Amino acid sequence: MLETSARLLRLLSLLQSRPDWPGPELAGRLGVTTRTVRRDVDRLRGLGYPVESVTGTAGGYRLGVGAALPPLLLDDEEAVAVALGLRAAATGSVSGMEETSLRALAKLEQVLPSRLRHRVTAVQSAILPLAGAGPAVEASLLAALAAACRAHEGIRFGYQKKTRRVEPYRLVHTGRRWYLLAFDLDRDDWRTFRVDRFDAPPQPGPRFAPRPAPAQDLSAYMSHALSSAPYRFQAKILFHAPIEVVAEHTSPTAGRLEKLDEQSCLFHAGGGSLDQIALYIALKGIDFQVLEPAELRDHVRALAARLTRAGA
Repeated sequence: MLETSARLLRLLSLLQSRPDWPGPELAGRLGVTTRTVRRDVDRLRGLGYPVESVTGTAGGYRLGVGAALPPLLLDDEEAVAVALGLRAAATGSVSGMEETSLRALAKLEQVLPSRLRHRVTAVQSAILPLAGAGPAVEASLLAALAAACRAHEGIRFGYQKKTRRVEPYRLVHTGRRWYLLAFDLDRDDWRTFRVDRFDAPPQPGPRFAPRPAPAQDLSAYMSHALSSAPYRFQAKILFHAPIEVVAEHTSPTAGRLEKLDEQSCLFHAGGGSLDQIALYIALKGIDFQVLEPAELRDHVRALAARLTRAGA
């Protein structure tokens, strides 16, 4: 019985590690026959695990989605990551998750081996969370948006006192705010929406065939959409420093970095005023050159002159 239980745990771990497993390969990994694998799969099904049969030449199995949540197997690194994520969620930017996260964390830490509990505590003790990093959003709203993205289901919602009809594509978290990337049906274009600005919860609409992504590099696309597109002035700055160095002094929501060579990079950013951009660039403490727009060069020269007079 102990051998069978250990084998079931090993089988479950294998099924969780990748989408599909041919039956003969599972049998080889477990050191048993394919007939034993079929019996073990039936035992897992009896315990509530939705193991699906895969048709094909050799046949196989995959772990599907069930109606209830069965027990999960986590390795050491996964358990530590989940514990740290739950602790962060208790004080994070998702409102309504604090109590639930603490309950789940208590269950997890109750069964964590002492060596892993010490690792979690050591990492957490070195982190100082600061409240107010960004506006909080309801966990139920994020869950509804994520489900719509996954199911390719259109939604409509209130946004800044207007009704928007969209095909949701991705949820994006910048570390401070949550955004929804979606195709706006009324504007016939891709748009980003701040989730904390939703005036009304999303209402389900018809399913849709997914469109091609707005860009191959979604990270760069979102960085541009959040840092440059909404602003009146667009700037292109040449930094005389490696992109890794400049990246330490900026963020994806502040602007988009583009590597030129090992010692220089471009920074694309937007701002509501030229003075705002000039100050932001100057305060980085890195040598730079304004490429666009020409008016920004005048603002930088004027700022340099004021600072020179102030230090005289």
